[in-house]
Amino acid sequence: MTASPEYCASAALENLIRSVTDRLPCCPDSAIIGIHTGGVWVAEHLQQQLPGRLPLGTLDISFYRDDFSHVGLHPEVRPSRIPFDIDGRHIILVDDVLYTGRTVRAALSEIFDYGRPASVLLAVLIQRDGRQLPVTADCAGDTVKLQDNEQIKLSGPSPLSLEVVRLP
Repeated sequence: MTASPEYCASAALENLIRSVTDRLPCCPDSAIIGIHTGGVWVAEHLQQQLPGRLPLGTLDISFYRDDFSHVGLHPEVRPSRIPFDIDGRHIILVDDVLYTGRTVRAALSEIFDYGRPASVLLAVLIQRDGRQLPVTADCAGDTVKLQDNEQIKLSGPSPLSLEVVRLP
């Protein structure tokens, strides 16, 4: 990522919107669920741009993480909010960055506690290397390769901006 952070975020968001829009005709009874925090920001942008003003829900997967004993409880746990029936609905699950796959695994576990969706389409702003679980996005705004000591940080909610951060 050599372009300015805001440019990268807006270009990735436009790509993601196009990709999800191309997939929507096959899923007329859809809803969007964003994963806190960055996934909710991206989901809100998607909801504004997609046709049909799809219902929007939010997930906080803190209690569903399999690495809870390693990372501990995030100090800002928020309640999940799913104001629609999950059963038989096509869910667009949205996150900001797909990295190890563990967040998506936790999100799917929580979604299935609410009901049984007809399908789940995974949409992410950025897909990066380093998967630990066999998870890949159906729709991604951009795909990047980073060094082990780098991560992507999304700031927002408006405007969304991306930056590559080097870890110590």
